[in-house]
Amino acid sequence: MNTNDIAQNGGRKAPAFAYDGYGERARIGLIFMASSVVMENEMWAMAPRGVSVHTTRIKLPKVNVEGIQAMMDAPQLEEAARLLASAPIDVLCFGGTSGSFLHGTAYDEALTAKLKNWAPGIAVNTASTGSLAALKALDVGPVVLATPYVDAVHERAIRWLGENGHEVLASDNLRIDEDQALAEVPLEKIFDMVCAMDHPDAEAVFISCTNFRSAAVIGALEEELGKPVVSAVQASFWHALRLAGVEDDCPDYGRLFRCGLPGVGA
Repeated sequence: MNTNDIAQNGGRKAPAFAYDGYGERARIGLIFMASSVVMENEMWAMAPRGVSVHTTRIKLPKVNVEGIQAMMDAPQLEEAARLLASAPIDVLCFGGTSGSFLHGTAYDEALTAKLKNWAPGIAVNTASTGSLAALKALDVGPVVLATPYVDAVHERAIRWLGENGHEVLASDNLRIDEDQALAEVPLEKIFDMVCAMDHPDAEAVFISCTNFRSAAVIGALEEELGKPVVSAVQASFWHALRLAGVEDDCPDYGRLFRCGLPGVGA
């Protein structure tokens, strides 16, 4: 600080303030499951300086087709979107992968349209939309798929990926139907699970479920397997950042963060 700066400040040195995560660059609003914990902390871990995350929660009765459907049909979803839209956010993210791919791509597109109607003037994405955008940005085709889902939900994930040009060459699922139990799977188990099922012809790994830890293993998996690794949380956050105009690389969290949105700035 020079003499003029001190003079303009009443003759005293300007105070140095600590960082408070205010979100002056971008604020991301998150609709997340009430019993879940993973997505919020992973988004904060990945967040560039000046980006903040703001959450409203909805209830997930059970992690099976019936429970997910009940969550998506409940009036709390609209209420959550409208509550988030009352804050000065830049992007509204629906943080449920299975909830948005439950009935395929058309279902996710209809969900996005509803969210835009409930949150007018705010950019919207879902975990499924962000994941597909991530795979497109990385220019990959066939994948291997890791999920913690029960079989019926896992099979819907395979179908949804296939209908979007990403054949699933190998997959594994943990058949967990309690939401809190999803978050308790150790990182070491997730790392070993993905490595064990990798396929030589798969061009990427996709890890689905936003209450299934993944961000911390992405860098290690990419080094081990020599291919991009996309997780639902990482992809949702990357997509939200890009929608908000934040182009930062988050180097510990995968090749994806070196990519811009497909078709933008080309």
